Amino acid sequence: MKSIKDLKNLSGKRVILRVDFNVPIKNGKVLDDFRIKKVIPTILFLKKKGARVIIISHLGEDGKDSLLPVAQRIKKYIKTIDFIQTPIFSDETEKRINSLKKGEIILLENLRHETGEKKNSPSFARALSRYGEIYVNDAFSVSHREHASIVGITKHLPGYAGLQFLAEVKNLSKVFNVPHPFLFILGGAKFETKIPLIKRFLRSADHIFIAGAIANDFFKAKGYEVGFSLIGNTNFQVPLFLKAKNLILPIDVEVTKNSKNRFVKSNEVLPDENIVDIGPQTIELLKNLINKSAFILWNGPLGKYENGFGGATEEVLKIISKSKAKSVIGGGDTVALISKLKIENKLDFVSTGGGAMLDFLSKGTLPGIRVLK
Repeated sequence: MKSIKDLKNLSGKRVILRVDFNVPIKNGKVLDDFRIKKVIPTILFLKKKGARVIIISHLGEDGKDSLLPVAQRIKKYIKTIDFIQTPIFSDETEKRINSLKKGEIILLENLRHETGEKKNSPSFARALSRYGEIYVNDAFSVSHREHASIVGITKHLPGYAGLQFLAEVKNLSKVFNVPHPFLFILGGAKFETKIPLIKRFLRSADHIFIAGAIANDFFKAKGYEVGFSLIGNTNFQVPLFLKAKNLILPIDVEVTKNSKNRFVKSNEVLPDENIVDIGPQTIELLKNLINKSAFILWNGPLGKYENGFGGATEEVLKIISKSKAKSVIGGGDTVALISKLKIENKLDFVSTGGGAMLDFLSKGTLPGIRVLK
């Protein structure tokens, strides 16, 4: 890829910087600013070089949200960023961009206010490109999407990878040639997005531990009762995966019924119960695997974190942070817990990518990478 480090003369250049500020927000406050912090070095790099920086990002799926809470949080790290709340394509926005001085930074409003972004509209990409002379992508976490600000804009401007983007590719690429024993922990939901990874790493990992909602599909395939637990719509070759000797499932789980919780063996769930997390025996099993591992790859929480069941995920993160194993960890909910526990510096690499991390690990590239070649 072409790197931002390769740019020799940025002084006075208008740089469109695509970032991913799609962060959790509640009551107008940012709950976790991990992704914001990760792009600060790139912003400061461009500012120091005298570039005129135009930051663009999306927020939310439907484009209804404003980036105002993000603009307020980012001032915690860089006070001199202006937020332009006028529509992206308006006389006011264009006038402000044209008046930018060397080293000045502005953040434009939510890209998804415009329908052309997700549709990768050629006219939208062309109009957006006219604001800049150089394009920098530091939004690895959305670079698996063929959207206008990721792919389309590179047809009109020379494109470069930002510092966090480069770090993502470098560190995730290490997974293709790792020391052994190699433990792969896979949690979360959306089973269909995880199949390519299971297929790929069944051949190279010494152990694949399956948890989260996707474990329920395996329990069901084994003939276990899963009650009201979330499961996929099809079996997704689960019976075939179950034959693999290196695939490990939870041996006990936490279940709920009428707001009451209990721990049971994985094959003792009742029809009116809901599996929400792994149990203490499974945590102990994982601890033994972690302490014997040289490398650990992890994507997705072990329980229903969004419903308050992040206990096991937190416990296992602490175990990894104290182990000697090299680790690469990603997935939005998992990363949120890492931020909460303040243990990022005790882990080797924490990825900003969820779906992008999964796609990169299964395919070795992404649409956003290919256009920067």
